[in-house]
Amino acid sequence: MISRTLGPEVGGPIGVVYSFANAIGCALHTVGFSETVRDLLIEYNAVIVDPVNDVRIVGVATVTMLLLISLAGMEWEAKTQILFFAILMVSFVNYFVGTLIPATPEKQSVGFFGYNSEIFVTNLMPNWRGPEANFFQMFAIFFPSAIGILSGANISGDLKDPEIAIPKGTLMAIFWTTLSYLGISATIGACVVRDASGSMNDSISGNVSCEGMGCNLGWDFSQCEMNQTCKYGLANNFQVLTTVSGFGPLITAGIFSATLSSALAFIVSAPKVFQCLCRDNIYPYIGFFGKGYGKNQEPFRAYVLTYFIAVAFILIGDLNSIAPLISNFFLCSYSLINVSCFHASITNSPGWRPSFKYYSHWVALFGVVISVVLMFLLNWWAALIAFGLIFFLLGYVIYKKPAVNWGSSVQAGTYNMALSYSVSLSGVEDHVKNFRPQCLVLTGPPNVRPALVDFVSSFTKNISLMICVVPQHNIEALVKWLNRRKVRSFYTPFAGASLREGTRSLLQAIGLGKLKPNILIMGFKTSWQECSPHSLEDYISTINDTFDSNYGVCLLRMMDGLDISEDTEGEGQIPLRTFSCSSDHVASDDTTKEQIHTVFQNNQGKKTIDVYWVSDDGGLTLLVPYLLTRRKRWRQCKVRVFIVGDQQSMEEQRKEACPASLPPGDFLHLLSLLGFMVQSEKKVKLNEIIRRHSKDAALVLVLPVPQTDCPNILYMAWLDTLTSGLHCPALLIRGNQQNVLTFYCQ
Repeated sequence: MISRTLGPEVGGPIGVVYSFANAIGCALHTVGFSETVRDLLIEYNAVIVDPVNDVRIVGVATVTMLLLISLAGMEWEAKTQILFFAILMVSFVNYFVGTLIPATPEKQSVGFFGYNSEIFVTNLMPNWRGPEANFFQMFAIFFPSAIGILSGANISGDLKDPEIAIPKGTLMAIFWTTLSYLGISATIGACVVRDASGSMNDSISGNVSCEGMGCNLGWDFSQCEMNQTCKYGLANNFQVLTTVSGFGPLITAGIFSATLSSALAFIVSAPKVFQCLCRDNIYPYIGFFGKGYGKNQEPFRAYVLTYFIAVAFILIGDLNSIAPLISNFFLCSYSLINVSCFHASITNSPGWRPSFKYYSHWVALFGVVISVVLMFLLNWWAALIAFGLIFFLLGYVIYKKPAVNWGSSVQAGTYNMALSYSVSLSGVEDHVKNFRPQCLVLTGPPNVRPALVDFVSSFTKNISLMICVVPQHNIEALVKWLNRRKVRSFYTPFAGASLREGTRSLLQAIGLGKLKPNILIMGFKTSWQECSPHSLEDYISTINDTFDSNYGVCLLRMMDGLDISEDTEGEGQIPLRTFSCSSDHVASDDTTKEQIHTVFQNNQGKKTIDVYWVSDDGGLTLLVPYLLTRRKRWRQCKVRVFIVGDQQSMEEQRKEACPASLPPGDFLHLLSLLGFMVQSEKKVKLNEIIRRHSKDAALVLVLPVPQTDCPNILYMAWLDTLTSGLHCPALLIRGNQQNVLTFYCQ
């Protein structure tokens, strides 16, 4: 996830650290299990060697068993996890039932008195024990209990629907884990005092002078409190949950289940993450561990590597020594994950579309800061080691420059910088996640087509390229007009012998490096019925040439015809004059002062953007509405997609088509001769559907596929018929079959 977002430079180093942290996590929970077994051995006088070596022996044996379960496959691992979960739930119920059972004198002697508000209030206040005890030391020990947050993401390749399962599973796991931690902490803190002697002789009978919480409850634990020799109570007895529970052995079984379940999850996660790292070929000599076996491509070699790393840390034999180390490695991983989210957000990459409703890039930035701060507060030298390792690995990747292209947000950020430093993009390959609609806009004098300029700017400003083609005369004034309108665009003065010839030259020559348009945008030719055949052919040929040049095409039609003007006098010419833009405003020579308000400058409210999917164009028809909804003025709009399909039969189409909406009789006769009756009837029917469903829309998008054998006048009649009768802007748009959605990205 990190490497595909931030690129191999950051993804490679953090992949190594994260894999290593997962392997240590396996060791941590295995040691936790082993210490519990060691305590039982001591209780029953069955010590193998000594307390430290017993932890090592039991730990190595346990991690070996977990390795065998992992090698058996995910099915065995899943069944084992279900068994652990069932035991853990029984243990939870057993504990909470125990808190409700009245305390016997024996339990009172070890500090358990049942629910008591005085005990709860006293235990709310901190009371650190030991020379180095403080909040951050306790946090470092407790933090590993929350490091399983990415377990679902680690095995995403084995999930049926990871896009749904990972967020739901992760959020539910966080919720129930937090609830259980708070529940146990609150209930145990309300039932058990901090210090107790465990001696029945400390029961108070009569008037006895003593101090401490125990005195109010009929017990005098002051002696062991003063001497700091109390063996029981919250601050001294690690087995306090066993004391409180209804049946003590079930708590031990729950500890076994919790530790073994986590250890098993980590010994499965670490190899799979490391296998992905190996297959990316970022670092040399590790590809050996990336080999997969079987239909699920199980990383058996990586399993063995993880096993030996876990064994090495298990030999430390002390849970509290391992916990701060793993806390630093995981905090480092989490900080880089938050960096990737923050960076992907600020680069405005269309490929970054977080679906979580409450996501905020500022929360991600806060996660970066707090993770780094905690690393140094917990263990400054371990933090320096972690960052030193990352910078070393980062330097290696930057030096080697691996030949990979993952469409990272680093490339997206480079695109924004390329508006000023275009040379930096020369060596970066295109990727579907970083596709941006880069628009070549045939504005003519932009002050006579403000709606066209405003519309394109509404989805390209600050995130994409926009090039306005303006006439060669009065350039300075036109550019000032665009700047005053705060249109972020490049301006290209150009004149051609005809619309087709001029556009063809632009399509071939415009752009620099990656700053090259991929969409041609121009106004709809409203005068198609009155213009000369040569002018109409010039317009349609321009559309066909654009598709042939592997460009997308957008034709914007404003139904009131006031905000978009078209030159009807110089037929076939790229417009060079100034025209009237509205009924009450006539453009003057001083174009810098003309700032006509258009519908695209309004807040669109809770309207809809309706997409009529005539045919698959690679996704551009869906990407543009999505980009619009990211803008403040369009944010409340919803995108609706209407899939256009064939009717059952031509006869049904003819019956349902409205005769009054068909072209004139001569024209109809021509359609019959040319064999385009069915297609024309479809356009009429589709227009009826559009007018019925999109009468209150903010924008309608539709464009039929141009046909080489279709007469120019017929094709224009289709476009006119499709969008006639609408009261909202219509965008006739079609991509060039290039996939622009991350749905197609592996």
